[in-house]
Amino acid sequence: MRRTEVRFGIPLLAILAVLAAGCGTERAADTAGDGGSSRAAARTPSTPVDFPCPGESPAPTPTSSVPAADSSSPSATPPVDHYAENHGFMVPIPLHGERRCAGLAAADRIEAALEPLRERGDFAPESTRGALTGLGYSAGKVQSYQNGPTGVSFLVDARPLCLEGTMNSGGTKVDAFAGYPDHTGCDRPSGGH
Repeated sequence: MRRTEVRFGIPLLAILAVLAAGCGTERAADTAGDGGSSRAAARTPSTPVDFPCPGESPAPTPTSSVPAADSSSPSATPPVDHYAENHGFMVPIPLHGERRCAGLAAADRIEAALEPLRERGDFAPESTRGALTGLGYSAGKVQSYQNGPTGVSFLVDARPLCLEGTMNSGGTKVDAFAGYPDHTGCDRPSGGH
């Protein structure tokens, strides 16, 4: 009889030890906001969060006067755009959340730094490069080149931000993005997968 009691007692003690250790006592909601991992968060795909950045007013929600197509009809499915599909590697990855705000702030700084050059009509790539390195960007990460007789284009690799733009007599335009799919640099890839 003694041997039977020991045989049943060991598994029972193991089960009690596991329960006493606290397995299963933490819920996913307990750690979701404190930086810890959450099983519920791991299962749910994240959607990028965009919010108004400092100095930016909220964008109005676009409205469409075109009625939504009935998704049950076969003609409602748009044709597959193979060109877009095959050239998707050349589409910049957009910034979201805090990185988007950092990108907008960097673009504003660049525009402000280049404005005196634009007002003087100085569209020399060397001048543009000097203004950008003057903002603290590494000379090895700044490219600038002539864009027509009165314009200059530039690219700054400030990863995780990429900043690309043009300056001419009409103004300065700077776009911030997060790079390209299947490519490690900020420069536009010439070939994809």
